[in-house]
Amino acid sequence: MSRVGIRDVAAHAGVGIGTVSNYLNHPERVSPETAGRIAAAIDTLGFVPSQAGRQLRSGTSRVIGYLAPDISNPYFTEIAESVEQGASTRNISVFFADSHRSRSREDAYLSVFEEHRVLGLLVSSHEPIEDRLAQVRRRGTPSVLVGQQAHHPEQPSISVDDVSGGRQAAAHLIDIGRRSLAFVGGPLTIAQVAARLTGASAAVNGSGAGLEIIDTADRTVHSGQEVGRALLERTPERRPDAVLAVNDLVALGLMQALVHGGVRVPEDVAIVGYDDNEFAEASLIPLTSVRSRHEEFGPTMIDLLFEAIAGEFSGQVHRTFEPALVVRASTSGG
Repeated sequence: MSRVGIRDVAAHAGVGIGTVSNYLNHPERVSPETAGRIAAAIDTLGFVPSQAGRQLRSGTSRVIGYLAPDISNPYFTEIAESVEQGASTRNISVFFADSHRSRSREDAYLSVFEEHRVLGLLVSSHEPIEDRLAQVRRRGTPSVLVGQQAHHPEQPSISVDDVSGGRQAAAHLIDIGRRSLAFVGGPLTIAQVAARLTGASAAVNGSGAGLEIIDTADRTVHSGQEVGRALLERTPERRPDAVLAVNDLVALGLMQALVHGGVRVPEDVAIVGYDDNEFAEASLIPLTSVRSRHEEFGPTMIDLLFEAIAGEFSGQVHRTFEPALVVRASTSGG
């Protein structure tokens, strides 16, 4: 079956193509009687207006794009939900894309978003991407960098103070009497990972505690399980008595492997995660975690993007939120 076009609607309603166009784009210009005939024709023929055509004519759309590095990670899923909720209040639709942590896919999706004339972009990335966003910005598509602070003064960004988060997590472990800490996660070349390690190191310095760094190639449950199994091969005396994981997925995988191997959490090894995703509290041993989300994070992200679209900022171009430690049974034993 061929697609019904605006010419078919005009012929069925007995009006000109321009009248149908006015009905779709400027309904106030069409009389009620004519509008009724056009509406009936659209219903009978099953005509669907082409948003792509409107975008080409106007040069913009009522759509924003959100590019995430790994939408399977609950952290980015929660950001996506915030984006959708915030956009819906402005009658804006959202195109979601998952780069799967691939720079080539990031570049490809940014090009697709530009081609579709989106109003603006929200971009989460684990790679340096500001130069690419600057290219997009110069061609007329503003963006907000999500999850890390931008270095360029013209690039809006929204982030969490990961140095503070790492410091809070390590300080908590030291406060409960742990002296042999391990930071688990990587790669350490990722800015957010490095910031969390910097904060943890700052808390350990001068405390009398030690900090072992266990780098991982990824930040998944599987990565945590691998580290947990490696720790089980050590004698109890050589294992850390506390672990700060780079995120909750790594923490939960590590906890699973340790408990399966007979290690008691938190009595033998206390564990802190990061992000406080939906699985942290629901775990068999509820996970202490650094809550990187904030109730104002989602709305601020959307507001910042629309300020960038308008070219007028009500406050700082770079917005940073303070994380908070949520203590649960994986460190308290409660």
